[in-house]
Amino acid sequence: MSKNWASTLRLPKSTFPYKLRAARYHYSDTFPSRPRPLPQHRDQYIKRSTDEFYKWQATHRPADDTFVLHDGPPYANGSLHAGHALNKILKDIIIRVKVQQGRQVSYIPGWDCHGLPIELKAVSAAEGKHMTAGAIRAAARDLASKTVVEQMQSFRTYGVMADWDQRWTTMDMDFEIRQLRLFQQMASRGLIYRKYKPVYWSPSSGTALAEAELEYNENHLSRAAYVRFPIASDYSQLPGMEGFSGQLFALIWTTTPWTLPANRAIAVREDLTYHIVRTGDDAVLAAESCLERLARLLVGEGNTPEILGTVQGSQLTQLQYTNALRGKSAPAQPIINAPFVTADSGSGLVHCAPGHGFDDYVTCSALGIPVSAPVDNDGLFTDEAYPDDPERLRGISVLQSGGATVLGLLGDNVLDVHEYQHKYPYDWRTKQPIIIRATAQWFADVGSIKEAALKALDEVHFVPEAGKKRLEAFVKGRSEWCISRQRAWGVPIPALFDTSGNAVMTDETIEHIISVIQKRGTDAWWTDDKYDPVWIPASLGSPVEYTRGRDTMDVWFDSGSSWTQLGRQADLYLEGSDQHRGWFQSSLLTRVAAMVGLPPPPGTTSLGLAPFKTLVTHGFTLDKDGKKMSKSLGNIISADQVMDGSLLPPLKVKKKGGNAAVVRDALGPDALRLWVAGSDYTRDIVLGEPVLKAIHQSLIKYRTTIKMLIGSMHESARSTRLTVLDHIAIIQLKDVMAEVATAYDKHEFNKVSSSLNRWIANDLSAFYLEALKDRLYCADGGGVLEPIFMGFSRMLAPITPVLVEEAWEYRPEWLQRDASVIHPLKQLYSAPIIDPSRLTHDETALRAAIPVLMSAHSAIKAASEPARASKVLGSSLQCSVVLEVPEGEALKSLEAYADELEAMFVVSSVEINGAVPECAWKYSEVFEVGEVRCTAWVLPPKQDKCPRCWRYVAPKEDALCGRCEEVVGDGVD
Repeated sequence: MSKNWASTLRLPKSTFPYKLRAARYHYSDTFPSRPRPLPQHRDQYIKRSTDEFYKWQATHRPADDTFVLHDGPPYANGSLHAGHALNKILKDIIIRVKVQQGRQVSYIPGWDCHGLPIELKAVSAAEGKHMTAGAIRAAARDLASKTVVEQMQSFRTYGVMADWDQRWTTMDMDFEIRQLRLFQQMASRGLIYRKYKPVYWSPSSGTALAEAELEYNENHLSRAAYVRFPIASDYSQLPGMEGFSGQLFALIWTTTPWTLPANRAIAVREDLTYHIVRTGDDAVLAAESCLERLARLLVGEGNTPEILGTVQGSQLTQLQYTNALRGKSAPAQPIINAPFVTADSGSGLVHCAPGHGFDDYVTCSALGIPVSAPVDNDGLFTDEAYPDDPERLRGISVLQSGGATVLGLLGDNVLDVHEYQHKYPYDWRTKQPIIIRATAQWFADVGSIKEAALKALDEVHFVPEAGKKRLEAFVKGRSEWCISRQRAWGVPIPALFDTSGNAVMTDETIEHIISVIQKRGTDAWWTDDKYDPVWIPASLGSPVEYTRGRDTMDVWFDSGSSWTQLGRQADLYLEGSDQHRGWFQSSLLTRVAAMVGLPPPPGTTSLGLAPFKTLVTHGFTLDKDGKKMSKSLGNIISADQVMDGSLLPPLKVKKKGGNAAVVRDALGPDALRLWVAGSDYTRDIVLGEPVLKAIHQSLIKYRTTIKMLIGSMHESARSTRLTVLDHIAIIQLKDVMAEVATAYDKHEFNKVSSSLNRWIANDLSAFYLEALKDRLYCADGGGVLEPIFMGFSRMLAPITPVLVEEAWEYRPEWLQRDASVIHPLKQLYSAPIIDPSRLTHDETALRAAIPVLMSAHSAIKAASEPARASKVLGSSLQCSVVLEVPEGEALKSLEAYADELEAMFVVSSVEINGAVPECAWKYSEVFEVGEVRCTAWVLPPKQDKCPRCWRYVAPKEDALCGRCEEVVGDGVD
């Protein structure tokens, strides 16, 4: 009669769920008190592992070596997306690693709250034109304030810890004052100046833009044209022009014909050769190397151009021409030499409008040629665009019909008009094309501090290393920074203007303005009466002769001055790769500018050191098809969609009565964080259903492993003898923890995930846990599951702190009673995972033997597969094994641990170099250890099956083996 042996086994007991069901993830400051929180109240684990843990480390880790991660402030103008989660989770992983390493961390989150996007979202462009600056600022502040709170709540659901109560924003009074002080420092050193010159101008935003605020459309279509200008000088002395009675023209090509009213010169290159080509009764100048391309345009298809003469570019600089758009009374204009002229496109003669081109401005200014830009803030022509008949161009948009209208005015002097596709700058906020337009703006001199800034980068550690070259390229390519914006919502540029429109900015005036702002706030700069005398220092005389400027500072200057809060160099800056031209650069430049001529600040080693010791950059998020996420494509994924499982296929669960209810597996913050950690964040990373399915499986594997460990840990195991198998498990655990520690230290979190997954699959699940089950369930319940649980938890803690917190909540009661055991989140990573006195085997010898043992184990499993395929073998316990091993080190290793090989290999018996008998079936697999060739034989078992442990070591059928007899005794019916 069979007996019920199940009651005698130590089967795993745990209520820890291996799966989650969909539940809304939210953050709450209050939770009901309960010993076993339900899954739907998982927000308790978030609070414990974030806010409470951050406060704990602030008092339990030494303050003398605090690790400072300075936050790159996100923009407070909308809901968060997966890219925000990527950024915040990477930061969180890093600071949790530092806490594990024994350091206190400081991470105070910040928000960028000024600027055009917030202003336009709070107040439409149309509404803004009819509102006061004070009303616009109030609406923008209200929107930004609400958005900060909403984004903060979302960030917390990701399991991100920070000093949220001390959060900062760029619209805080203290922040604005520090920013103004920094501006004052730079102005006092002559690094701030006002100039009328070309800048990037966005008609759609009505403001100047910095390079960092642009994006480029590779497929922009422009209306390009070939236009001729009549030479006004005596050209009879040119070769081939003697006795020529026609008109000579300079031929130019432009992709921006709307800039022709501002044309003030035509550029050639002195060392280029130019031909004088007959066109009917007249002639045109064109570069020799361009003639083949221009032939059809000049003389028609199939005709050969007639060259009247050939000259060098240097001869042409003696000539002048006229621009009919400037009016009948306008003076003739020069042909000049310019190094930027090439013959790669166009005609080899370049139209120069110093008010609408950077190179044009530099070249023309050096020659004293005046700057003109007859375009207003909205991108519309002014009366100056066509003085002879202003109404013909007045109010026409230069980006719409402006070019066509200008060409119409030029009549027969336009030889060809065609569409031209090319790369063109767009406003990154409005997604509309911009123009280059001369206006009076405030600039920061970058050129004079460029070398110091580049030198500072030599002391910075970059992750990835390519980030250094990228940042250096942006710094090298910049000589000045346009820091003024024509908006109401921002920090004011502290300038006064006299009745003639001249700017007044001295250290005294800035100091006075700052003192007033400290009393009245920055809003008062706009809301106070235009002639309020309180803003004018007495030293300037009559206050009615001065008014306050209306420009605000570039938001990159706002966020770029955030380092002034620290009082020291930050250990880490971490943001997306787009910040090389944005926040990274503005932070570097403002700090270097502030340090010019001063002793090194605390924590630095040389003048001009960067605000960061380490700079980490990450890529962008892509959808499952590898496309960049954007609103226009409609493929943006939010972190909430990842956490609630809505991106995965639904599960169908049958209800009573036959009705099916659709439910989903929730993924929670753990899956979101596993996605971040498992990706190579230094590149763009993909997020979509295929990736999440893999993440889901990994999470289930982790939870299943935790459930097994929690349910199988026994207090008695702390004092049982450790087997060779246990020692191997400890070695494997120590090795993977060392790998993981190295990867964490290098910020290579995808390698952490890879190491963890390999260890779980190969070492823990397929080897140790499989081999331990017999002892665990049927014998003394010993093993090293508690050290493994702790080591596993330490490795997971930076990536999945919420999971670790949940697992700790479900730990066995005997472990809950032991006050000496430290919470895994609070443990030092380097602390011993087991009492060294329990490790009785020589680790060096065992390490030498592990490759032999693993090779034999793999060979036994390989030989078992054909036996299973032939239906002669089920469980691996249903066989015996003979290992044929020649004399040598491999044999010594196997013989040294021969007593434990059956348990290690999960078979019923193992013989070393025993005879291989004739039997009903047998299978073999050759394996090599070094150059030694060995064989593993899998054979039928030698004894009968024990009904309790299922090993084939019982003396007869239905009889217990000796060990089970001893364990059970007479206590089972």
